[in-house]
Amino acid sequence: MTYFDYSDADYPIRDDIGAAHRAYWKKLASPGAWWTGAERVAIASESRNALVCGLCSERKTALSSYGSAGKHDHDDLLSEVAVDAIHRIVTDQSRISQKYVNDNVEGGLSKPAYVELVGVVVATFSIDEFHRSLGLVPEDLPKPHKGQISRYLPKYLTEDMGYVPTIRNQRPEGDEADLWPGDKTANVVRALSLVPDAVRDWRELGGAHYLSFDGMQNFGRDDSRALNRMQIELVAARVSAINQCFY
Repeated sequence: MTYFDYSDADYPIRDDIGAAHRAYWKKLASPGAWWTGAERVAIASESRNALVCGLCSERKTALSSYGSAGKHDHDDLLSEVAVDAIHRIVTDQSRISQKYVNDNVEGGLSKPAYVELVGVVVATFSIDEFHRSLGLVPEDLPKPHKGQISRYLPKYLTEDMGYVPTIRNQRPEGDEADLWPGDKTANVVRALSLVPDAVRDWRELGGAHYLSFDGMQNFGRDDSRALNRMQIELVAARVSAINQCFY
């Protein structure tokens, strides 16, 4: 794929942001734990389709998002269950429930596959929103790579939060030792840990768009950033409120 040249943008954009985006597109195209490279790229594509989906627009304004009949506007590579999950995550995430996640399992979308799907949607949407916020068109999605999914599951899982299993809140061990520093972490970090690579992808993008784990411990000014920590948190809090993200 041809990457966007951020040097042509109307605003100065840090080099590490472009590097993080390029790294993610490369990983997106490769097979994951539960989805092939082609399916992962299709998930990313559906996260864009959701913004112009007629059913999603109707459902967003409905008293109950589970009562609207119809079919999503979508491509054909993914199942209806997967497409519905993608579109809900983008357009109506505040009304996703435990019952909905459990019903998806009955419909063939396992919890690990759902978590990887969430990770792809979150990462793609984050990059796309970065572009839209600066008046830039979204980048072309990469061509998928062939290969086998791993079906990898981490050890030491628990179901003490959220709607899916996560790695327990203590210092990660073994192959997951790199996921977070210290003996405990925030639940938002653990949220995707059923699929460890989804945490790694989210962490790398978050380090460029927001703050690295180390950077979160710095409450002063980072010379690599134009904003100080208080300004960063003010912007983050305002955007979260507008998006109804109340974590």
